[in-house]
Amino acid sequence: MENQILLLEGETDNFNGVTVTIEEPMDAEVFTERLKASLSHWREEGKKGIWIKLPLKFANLVEPAVSEGFRYHHAEPDYLMVVSWISQTDDTIPANASHVVGVGALVINKNTKEVLVVQEKSGYFKDKNVWKLPTGVVNEGEDICTGVAREVQEETGIVADFVEVLSFRQSHKSFLKKKSDLFFLCVLSPRSYEITEQKSEILQAKWMPIQEYVDQPWNQKNEMFKFMANICQKKCEEEYLGFSTVETITGSGKKSFMYCNADHANRLQELRNQASSSL
Repeated sequence: MENQILLLEGETDNFNGVTVTIEEPMDAEVFTERLKASLSHWREEGKKGIWIKLPLKFANLVEPAVSEGFRYHHAEPDYLMVVSWISQTDDTIPANASHVVGVGALVINKNTKEVLVVQEKSGYFKDKNVWKLPTGVVNEGEDICTGVAREVQEETGIVADFVEVLSFRQSHKSFLKKKSDLFFLCVLSPRSYEITEQKSEILQAKWMPIQEYVDQPWNQKNEMFKFMANICQKKCEEEYLGFSTVETITGSGKKSFMYCNADHANRLQELRNQASSSL
């Protein structure tokens, strides 16, 4: 009696797909045999999308997976994910993440009507003599409200609390000339005022009167920057409500944040507190 080929172990997802994580070394020929048998089994079960996570140390299995019809989906520093649609129906495997999330920080000193600005050592604004708001990219698994406060502290040493999102914009083919960029302009309230520049990235940082920031030639000549500077000035000088956070729980039980009109955010918090006190 021939030895039965051991199938690859995987987890079935909510869309009748299977995710396999390779966790042990395997000869390429053995992997190919097990993969072929597994694909046959999954087709009989009516499975659709098959995902195989290949850690970096098992790079020898990439070529055999591709030979069996798998394609690259995405890669991280420690693994490659390959996918294959084995159903006769239309392929609905979602594309890799299409956006990066950027943040800009309007940190307002209400006592002096000044805003926190920086000049960068590298990047697009190097040697342009432009004073800009602290900016950065939100990390994987990091909330916008947390990421923007982190960026401010890293670049300037200023500890600040997130207040609200003032505006956001979307730009395409911005990252690696492929990915889209979502950029959120946020207001923060400082808890400290003494600046310590991040030596690796920031040339200078200082507190600047809002009008001086708005009147910079760069902000006046470039429409998008002019619009954003105008929003910043509106927030500093007049009542301008943005989107505040409301902490909530997703259907799967994870903590998350909703961003909505600041007045309504306060109302939702009040309703939650009333519900809690009545228990």
